Amino acid sequence: MAFNLEEYLRTAFRDKLRLHGTVPTCDAATLLPSTRLLQKRREMAEVERALQSQRQEFRQRMERLAQRRQQLGQREEELRHVVLKFDAFLKASAARQERALRRAGEARAAGQGAETTRLRRELEGLLQLRERLARHLRSLRGFEDYLQGVLARMGQFQDVPAMLAHFGALVETRATLAQQAEAGQEWLAHGRALLQRYQAEAGSQLLRTEDELTQLRARLEAAHHDVLQEESCWAHIQSAVTQKTLLLGQIKLAVLNLFQLATARLNIPADVALEDTEAQLDTVLLCMRDLAAICAELRPREPGLCPQGLPAAPSTRPLRQGGARVPLGQE
Repeated sequence: MAFNLEEYLRTAFRDKLRLHGTVPTCDAATLLPSTRLLQKRREMAEVERALQSQRQEFRQRMERLAQRRQQLGQREEELRHVVLKFDAFLKASAARQERALRRAGEARAAGQGAETTRLRRELEGLLQLRERLARHLRSLRGFEDYLQGVLARMGQFQDVPAMLAHFGALVETRATLAQQAEAGQEWLAHGRALLQRYQAEAGSQLLRTEDELTQLRARLEAAHHDVLQEESCWAHIQSAVTQKTLLLGQIKLAVLNLFQLATARLNIPADVALEDTEAQLDTVLLCMRDLAAICAELRPREPGLCPQGLPAAPSTRPLRQGGARVPLGQE
């Protein structure tokens, strides 16, 4: 491999020199020696760079080839292991097959008589079953003739199986409809039960409502009676208030008349408001006391002339003149 690399480099260097050495004779003769030396050095540097790149490329190629050779060696080793394992597997399979064949031959030789007996019994059972099926088939001949006659009379089916399939579908449809009808009856019964329960609940609710309505009517009548009583009581109160108001007005008028008569007769200044009934009564009472005192002074021996219910008058007259009492001797 080293010899090939050296030969390859030598050939490449020779080709490179051949390419760069084709210089015209006239130019080589006219150039200076130093110039030619520099040119040769430059050419040598270029050739060296080309050789270096080729060496690098060749080295990389050799590394890839070495890696490939290593991978191929590993693959070959793996294949060798696989082949060895497969050979061992084939040998084991052949041994197992041989043992199985040996056992099968021994079992066949040992159980051939039992197998023959079993097969004979199965054959006898099958023959008996065939005989029973034949008898059953002969017993069903009448039904076959009947079905053939029905098929001929109807004329809308091709064969008996098609007719039987049609009637089978009808039977299944009838069973489905019967189930649906039964489910509908159950649903109807359930609905009736719910309706009865709702009716019972509605009846009880109606009874409770009627009871409540009766109670409310009784309460309404009692409330109406109470209202009538309250209205009559209120009317009586209003009548009493009216009477009392009328009596109060009469009393006020009487007091006012007495006040006016007393003040007019006794020449007392009427400095009391017309609405002040209490002050008017006080003034009338004072006047009556003064009159009682006068009566007592004029007739001391006749106490019966003094009005009842009035206290004894003092020695002075309680007449108001400027707001002060005046003695009797100064009248």
